Amino acid sequence: MNSIVPAPLRGTLVISIVAFSTATLFIPLICLAIIKVTVPWKLSRSLCTRVLIHISSLWVYINSQTFTLLLPTRWEVRGGEKLSPEGWYLVLCNHQSWVDILALQKELKGKVPFLKFFLKQQLIWVPVMGIAWWALDFPFMKRYKKEYILKYPHKKGKDLEATRKACEKFRTSPVSVMNFVEGTRFTLKKHLWQKSPYKGLLKPKAAGTAFVLSAMGDQMDQIVDVTIAYPKGIPTFWQFICGKTPLIRMQINTLPIHEKLRGDYFNDTDFRDSFQQAINNLWLEKEKRLMEMQQDIWENPDEIKKEAA
Repeated sequence: MNSIVPAPLRGTLVISIVAFSTATLFIPLICLAIIKVTVPWKLSRSLCTRVLIHISSLWVYINSQTFTLLLPTRWEVRGGEKLSPEGWYLVLCNHQSWVDILALQKELKGKVPFLKFFLKQQLIWVPVMGIAWWALDFPFMKRYKKEYILKYPHKKGKDLEATRKACEKFRTSPVSVMNFVEGTRFTLKKHLWQKSPYKGLLKPKAAGTAFVLSAMGDQMDQIVDVTIAYPKGIPTFWQFICGKTPLIRMQINTLPIHEKLRGDYFNDTDFRDSFQQAINNLWLEKEKRLMEMQQDIWENPDEIKKEAA
């Protein structure tokens, strides 16, 4: 089927299946979200959250199976064998395409708890989706700008305190918090504008990672460092669902969260410098790994899990 279906027709079929599953599952998700908002009992809210995560996981599963069955993409994935859906993880990844999110969901499903992203506080007011993100316990991050702190000095530290409070719900349920450290997708234009010292990577933004670890670092078991490569070219979402992404490679490494990564990034200059250096070192290793993954032949093929539709 993969060889005879025209790319536009394949893309239309894939996006139709994804849209149908999204619309179908979104109805019970929103209904449960409304119940969670209106019912004050802790046990009821906890039960709603579990069901909501199951619904979202089913959505990810349907998407992943659709990609496997209908797309000719070959997946080469190394690492991640010792991860557990019962763990608490901070997932860090380079960012090149919207396909990154789909790839992460596909390959990390069942290995780690359902992926959740830190969102800006303002996004809670997005119609419909805001309540869905809240119901799924996506943490909303509140950050005050320097100008605001100068005008209202009594607000200093309140943003981190609010985020810590938002993360308290994770103390009773395993979680994977996802962070694209570069803060935006890689493009050659952004790379040149930044004067990035890395090949194929933008400069990492240490503040976001430090913020997460400061808010809930004592709960996290490990950092999951993921590198994604598209050896045949970075695809758009449409190119991917049309079957024009022949190969996706992913390397999954785990790193300990030691005490040197925990501290007051925003007020301790020495800690901020050492943390930034740690993230820069991580990015140097990622740069080397990414360059290797971009080659026609990836070393140690026996360690690679190959999946072909």
